[in-house]
Amino acid sequence: MSTNGRRNLWQRFVVGNEPSLSPFERLQQQMEDILGNGGVLKEVIYPGDGPPVPQSASVLMHYSGFLEYSERPFETTSHLKHPRLVKLGRDVSLSGMEVALLSMRKGEFSRFLLQPRYAYGEMGCPPLIPAAARVLFEIQILDFYDLGGVDELVQMTVEEQNQFPFSKVMEAADTLRSCGNRCFKQSRFEKAKEHYKQASVLLGNRANVSDGERAEIRAALLPLYLNLSLAALRLDAPQKALKYANRALAMDGGDTKALYRCAQAYAELRQYGSAHACLVKARTRRPLDSDVNSLLKTITMRYKQSLDKEKQLYTKMFPGFESQQKM
Repeated sequence: MSTNGRRNLWQRFVVGNEPSLSPFERLQQQMEDILGNGGVLKEVIYPGDGPPVPQSASVLMHYSGFLEYSERPFETTSHLKHPRLVKLGRDVSLSGMEVALLSMRKGEFSRFLLQPRYAYGEMGCPPLIPAAARVLFEIQILDFYDLGGVDELVQMTVEEQNQFPFSKVMEAADTLRSCGNRCFKQSRFEKAKEHYKQASVLLGNRANVSDGERAEIRAALLPLYLNLSLAALRLDAPQKALKYANRALAMDGGDTKALYRCAQAYAELRQYGSAHACLVKARTRRPLDSDVNSLLKTITMRYKQSLDKEKQLYTKMFPGFESQQKM
């Protein structure tokens, strides 16, 4: 909420027929008591869609916390381009915040008034939060992922995993990939790699599958290997990037993205000849791909430079080498 919006809110509750009531006291008159004991009060500003946030979810949200009579938040994520995923039961320190999140749905924007025992307690959190302070949180749920069942599945033995319905395993892998994509967009490449790898291992462990199921697994593994390769490149691990890109090529030898990832890894390893070969093959499949053509131009120049240096080295080592090359 903007500063003007916050000021209008306080003006709305300070000016009224009951001047003896504070802004929070006025606000709570129109809020829902979601616990029944007055500890956490809620006002929905914009409703969300779908089911409420489950207890095992990882939540992507924006929030701002306010003290009474304050127009500026003591804590906010509104300035962050990519807010982090917060796992319930682990990353949320305020019990009232967790209660609030469990009452929300995807896309919802709500306001919550927390009593001290559900916020920072009788001691507060000096110097920002005074003792026994009530706090107001404005929360927007951008998205959430239910990883509870997924976490349990990942921790099972291979034999136990194979007893699960195939559709549930595929759903778990898709959830892990979505979480990985979200972490990757936030530049949390190590966490993204962890999710991608869990999904690929889960699919790779599946045994006794039909031809149709095997095709589904292959189709799901290909983007996972490509994502693992890109995450490894971002983590400055070109050997691992090459390993995963080659796994993708083993599934589809002509996949342009896999060839491009291989070329990127080879370039980091300064194996320009191999990078050049991958890009030439990729260009035959997609001649107008700007990424492929741009990297090919760069690699061609570096490849030529490396050959020239190699030639100069041989010339110094073997004085007659250059004259023999001209014959």
